Amino acid sequence: MSFDSLGLSAPLLKAVAEEGYDTPSPIQAQAIPAVLDGRDVMAAAQTGTGKTAGFTLPILQRLSEAQRPNGRPVRALILTPTRELAAQVGESVATYGKHLPLTSAVVFGGVKINPQIAKLKSGVDILVATPGRLLDLHQQKAVSFEALEVLVLDEADRMLDMGFIHDIRRILKVLPAQRQNLLFSATFSQEIRNLAKGIVNDPVEVSVTPRNTAAATVTQWVHPVDKSRKPALLSHLIETHQWQQVLVFTRTKHGANRLTKYLEGQGIEAAAIHGNKSQNARTKALADFKNGDVRALVATDIAARGLDIDQLPQVVNFELPNVPEDYVHRIGRTGRAGASGQAVSLVSLDEKKELAGIERLISQRLESQTVNGFEPTPGGGPKVDENEGRAPRPPRRQGGGRNGSGPQRSGGGQRSANSQRQNGEPRGNDNRSNDNRSSESRGNESTAPRRRRSRGGRSRTGGNGGAASGNR
Repeated sequence: MSFDSLGLSAPLLKAVAEEGYDTPSPIQAQAIPAVLDGRDVMAAAQTGTGKTAGFTLPILQRLSEAQRPNGRPVRALILTPTRELAAQVGESVATYGKHLPLTSAVVFGGVKINPQIAKLKSGVDILVATPGRLLDLHQQKAVSFEALEVLVLDEADRMLDMGFIHDIRRILKVLPAQRQNLLFSATFSQEIRNLAKGIVNDPVEVSVTPRNTAAATVTQWVHPVDKSRKPALLSHLIETHQWQQVLVFTRTKHGANRLTKYLEGQGIEAAAIHGNKSQNARTKALADFKNGDVRALVATDIAARGLDIDQLPQVVNFELPNVPEDYVHRIGRTGRAGASGQAVSLVSLDEKKELAGIERLISQRLESQTVNGFEPTPGGGPKVDENEGRAPRPPRRQGGGRNGSGPQRSGGGQRSANSQRQNGEPRGNDNRSNDNRSSESRGNESTAPRRRRSRGGRSRTGGNGGAASGNR
């Protein structure tokens, strides 16, 4: 099957060919005709199979064939859980729509909101957004949905979990009832599937591979090791195997910072990416990693769905995620678009429960390989201080309690929310993080169809720092 047989227009076929693709992936072959027919779609497929192109291509075609409303309001809204994914989806829209007279914009938090408001004033056909910033823009009357035709929830399972469901419900209330709904994700739990069916109408369900499974091109194994020796083992593996590009996942932001500092002390170029980093720092770290200036990118689960890196060879789980599904997304950063990859997990004694949950989810027992010199001790080794490297907490205010003489302080959570709003980020925004629930795992699918030829590790920086961008 070729893209020609899917009913796509000449401008889209030209853009696809210019990117070096001629054969649609299975998810694209099934989803594109359904979207072109105007059907609601719930699509699930393994990470790295090109789901983003499965909805961007038919949306571009449908909008280009329909009459544009007066005032150029938003006609298609694509919601993503992370800034990195929003930038990459926006890049995909711009790439495939470059020969069409359509405009697009990308908006997310962590950057100034005024340039985004200015861009939206002229109207855009396709808006890619994270929920928090979108709600802020709507509150400021900077965006109108009265002519919205299509809604897309990308990484729908994470968009509909407890981390985002309240924001999604608020957004749904301001959208037209008559619209096309597209839900794309790599994993759908039964609870999320039931919830999603309250959004879609008589959907076409597309599932081309077993749910919650990793690509067959990814080789997975486990290195048992004492928790205290994990940093040394990681450094040993990088140097011994001469890994030049490795994505390392930790559970917490503080852990990512500590590990990055350790690797740099071992002479390994490293950078950290997590929710406490500024957007400029996150963008720079990702760009440096892609161009080879950084050898090890240490990330929380914010990157489990937020990164699309051509030919990424190696993923390391420095710590196993608390949520088994996040393991699938983590290792899905490698072995994409048919390429091979490796995923190794450093597992300590206290992570037996997490490992068992992952193996149940993927219906596979992971091979265990002990590294000489790093054999685990029966008791799991010396205890690791999880608070090492954290900034000390400020002292509590005295006299602020019920019996105190000073003014009582209440509503600390609201104060935090108000502080976020001053920065253009409402409560419950895309900049949230919860290391215990791994709710930082907001991320990305491949933005391209199946490759026809290798492009020599060509990569993109994945965004423009959050400024809205249009197609030409």
